[in-house]
Amino acid sequence: MRRLLASAAALAAVPTLVVAACGGGAGKPRPDLVFVSTKSGVYDIYAMNADGSRQVDLTNGPRNGALEYATDPAFSPDGKSIAFTSTRTGNQAIFLMDVDGTNQRELSSSPGGDSSPTWSPDGKRIAFVRGQTPALYVMNANGTGANRITESGAAESDPAWSPDGRWIAFVRVQLATPTREIWLVHPDGTGAHFLTELGASVNSPTWSPDSRRVAFSTDARTGHFGIYWIALNGKGAHLISGGAGDAVSPDWSPDGQSIAFTRNGAVVVADASGGGPETAVTNPKDNDSQPDWNPAPPPAKGS
Repeated sequence: MRRLLASAAALAAVPTLVVAACGGGAGKPRPDLVFVSTKSGVYDIYAMNADGSRQVDLTNGPRNGALEYATDPAFSPDGKSIAFTSTRTGNQAIFLMDVDGTNQRELSSSPGGDSSPTWSPDGKRIAFVRGQTPALYVMNANGTGANRITESGAAESDPAWSPDGRWIAFVRVQLATPTREIWLVHPDGTGAHFLTELGASVNSPTWSPDSRRVAFSTDARTGHFGIYWIALNGKGAHLISGGAGDAVSPDWSPDGQSIAFTRNGAVVVADASGGGPETAVTNPKDNDSQPDWNPAPPPAKGS
């Protein structure tokens, strides 16, 4: 939630977007993307097609007279389920729902709060962060067997499991500094090491489909947040998008061709190679954020 609110604050100013598409449309989405929006008055998770059409509220807060939020949506590898963070029980907890928003149930909770789920590529496990000083954990996909895999003592966030299953990328606050860097660790907790050493705020790692690159958001070079990618040797930081306004919360499309991210309150889709056109597929007035691509292939035409 701290990350989401910081992103929302960064998106308060709304300069002109390259394209502004508002995504109405009747019927149900596939969906190609899920994202977080406050257009209902609270943080809810929505589904939509890649062009922004057929937006559907999946979580429909608030409930029970309490102001609740639902954030951190993460598709399962088969595209049939969505894990997310919710406060509906009074504390941050990880929930699971079917892709159409039905069958919502709690997977994991703790006194310090659980958040930011990310799936293993075989769909059998979920990595997440737990605690008031969040640390990285891995549990079974049914919520059992939670096991802490980092012991740094520093706050950790934004885990992302690599498509080849070998690594979990995550953000660690460097002790006694405001610096946030991306680290890599094996799912069993071994091999933890820096990926970035930019001396700045680095957030929201997301993997390329071939597991060779990690995209992220940082203010290291220009003073405002842009989207970059870096190879697994940690060398170079290649710009994908650095246009007007902060660009945050990137997610790499499963075909490797596009990056979805948030700028000025809208979900934007850009060419993953950088330098190409950028299309805002949601309305910036809705304060949208945290896009997540559906990893499952679309159905064949006519099916």
